[in-house]
Amino acid sequence: MPTALPSAKTLFRWFALLLCAGTVGQVLHALAVPAGLFLGPMLVAIAFGVGGAQLRLHRQVFRFGQGCVGLMVAHSVTWAVLVAMAQSWHLMLVATFITVALSALVGLGTVRFGGIPGSTAAWGTAPGAASAMVSMAEENGADARVVATMQYVRVVCVVMIGSLVSHLLGATPGSAAAGTTTVAQAPHLANLLLSLAVVLVGITVGSRLPAGALLTPLLLGGALQLAGLLTITLPQPLLACAYGAIGCYIGLRFDRQTVAYVWKRLPTMITGAVVLIVLCAACAYGLALAMGTDFLSMYLATSPGGLDAMAIIAVETHADVGLVLAMQTLRLFGVILTGAFCARQIIRLTQVRSG
Repeated sequence: MPTALPSAKTLFRWFALLLCAGTVGQVLHALAVPAGLFLGPMLVAIAFGVGGAQLRLHRQVFRFGQGCVGLMVAHSVTWAVLVAMAQSWHLMLVATFITVALSALVGLGTVRFGGIPGSTAAWGTAPGAASAMVSMAEENGADARVVATMQYVRVVCVVMIGSLVSHLLGATPGSAAAGTTTVAQAPHLANLLLSLAVVLVGITVGSRLPAGALLTPLLLGGALQLAGLLTITLPQPLLACAYGAIGCYIGLRFDRQTVAYVWKRLPTMITGAVVLIVLCAACAYGLALAMGTDFLSMYLATSPGGLDAMAIIAVETHADVGLVLAMQTLRLFGVILTGAFCARQIIRLTQVRSG
């Protein structure tokens, strides 16, 4: 069936959303708020979603934003970073196991004290990509609405607390992430076009992979950069649009129906998210001492948020992007591979206790 053209009211809402999101993002960035270009649009989009704007950002726009962030992170992938990660692989595995175990513990707590069904809590507290966890939850018979809400509530808490921690530790946004050269300069035009081609190819190839829109451009761009075939070039306005696309996509997932459905359980979800963040932060402190790295980098690396959000904060605050990227990616695949098993164990334990 052909789709009707958007009404004038819908167009006005989109214009208001883009204007407010861009303005708030720039204001937070000017105030040196870490990841302000991402956090501002996300908070504005949440307000529009809960206010009944009934807007949905196309998934391909969100995937393009993820691809730009992935290529931006690939700019930090060097041989020195790879060697450093190889030397600490055992501690990274330990950190991944601890984070997954803590999430399972928090899941049990939400079932015991929050009245959330075991299958839903198992997937809702899994520290992986939110979209992947929602898809896997649907395949395993869990309530996808509650799982999606728990995942995105945790993402919002992680981003806001992560920005606050970064600010308290004295981190300030950098003037540039990956290359900020202008399009007008002829020598860099080829690099810009090649960088955009890597993003488009990456999000196409990675369409069937968990977080593939972010990971595939990252791996492809990193490989080309290490081989000396690409100088990654992404102008600052393009990166700002990528940040805003990801923030608006997440924020618009919150609507009145979703909030009304989970309103009674929302305090439990927020409490569970904050408890998990605090436990991961305590784990990060010990790992930072063991690995001899700074606390902010380890906090972002172990934080149970989205890979794209943590990558943005890491780049903006000049944290160890390689460490954050490696541990977040390792945990993502670990959760995907063990998610079904952990969910079954949580369901089994909750059934035994209820029996």
